[in-house]
Amino acid sequence: MSSQNRTGSRRKQITTITGLALAGALALTGCSPEVQKGWLPTERGTTNHTDRIMDLWVNSWIAALVVGVITWGLMIWCIVAYRRRKGTVGFPRQNSFNLPLEVFYLTIPVFMVLVFFYFTDRDQQAIDNRDQPADVVVDVRGKQWAWDFNYKKGDVITDDVHEAGVQAHLTGNDVDKEKLPTLYLPVNKSVDVELNSRDVIHSFWVPAFLQKRDMIPGKTNYIRFTPTKEGTYDGKCAELCGEYHSEMLFRVKVVSESEFKSHLDQLRQSGNTGLLGDEYDRNPAPTPTATK
Repeated sequence: MSSQNRTGSRRKQITTITGLALAGALALTGCSPEVQKGWLPTERGTTNHTDRIMDLWVNSWIAALVVGVITWGLMIWCIVAYRRRKGTVGFPRQNSFNLPLEVFYLTIPVFMVLVFFYFTDRDQQAIDNRDQPADVVVDVRGKQWAWDFNYKKGDVITDDVHEAGVQAHLTGNDVDKEKLPTLYLPVNKSVDVELNSRDVIHSFWVPAFLQKRDMIPGKTNYIRFTPTKEGTYDGKCAELCGEYHSEMLFRVKVVSESEFKSHLDQLRQSGNTGLLGDEYDRNPAPTPTATK
C-alpha cells in the first residue's frame, strides 16, 4: 500500500511539473517582439499578407511546442513511473496490444495533420488569390545575374516602360545599394509581379515580404500582394543559378503613388519606353532545324 502511495505521489508531482513546463513554454511565446514574430525578417503590416504568414508561422510553432512538451512529459512520466524498482524480480506483465491506446495514437496525429492542412491551405489560397485585376502589373525578368523590370500599362501606369538592371559586383567592401536594380512600387496598391526567367531557374525573394517564388524558363509564375508600408527592402535570387548567383541582388522601393509615377516619367524621358520581352531571352537548347 505504501509503495502504491509513493507511486501515486510521484505521478502527481510529474503531472504538476509537466503542467508548469507547458504553462511556462506558452508564457515564453509573448516575451519579446522577436519571439512574437517568430524571428522572421520583417515587421507586421509590411504587406497585406505579412500578418497572415507571420500568424501561421508562429501559431504552427506554438502548436508544435505544445505537442512536444506533452510528449516529453509523458515520456518522462513513463520512465519514472514504470521504472524497474529495487528488489523487483522477473518481468512485468506483457501486453500484446492495447486497442484504446492504438486508436488514440492513430486518431490524434491524423487530426493534427488535418488541422495543419486546413489552416495552411486556407492561408495559401488567400495569399495566391488573383480573382480581381491588380492595380499595378510588373513583369520581372531574372537573368544571369541581374534583373529587368517591365512596368505594364494599366490603371496606375499610363504607358509601358522598362528598366534594365546590371549585376552587382561583390569585392569584399560594402555594396553601393544605389547601383542595384531597384523595383519601384506604389504603397497601398495591389501588385501583380509576373515572374519570368531569361535563361535558367531563378527565384524572386524579398525577405521582408515573406514571399518567394521560382522563375522558370518558359513558364510565368505570379506573386500578388499589396505593399502597405513605405520603405526600401532588400531582395535577392534564392535559387543557385550559376557562378555569380550571390551577386544577383536588387531592391524594392515602396513609395507614394506620386513618387511612383514620377519615377516612371523619368524612365520615359530617358527613352526606356516599351517592354523588354522574350526577344532578350537566352535559349540554352535551340530546337534543331528539321532536315529531309
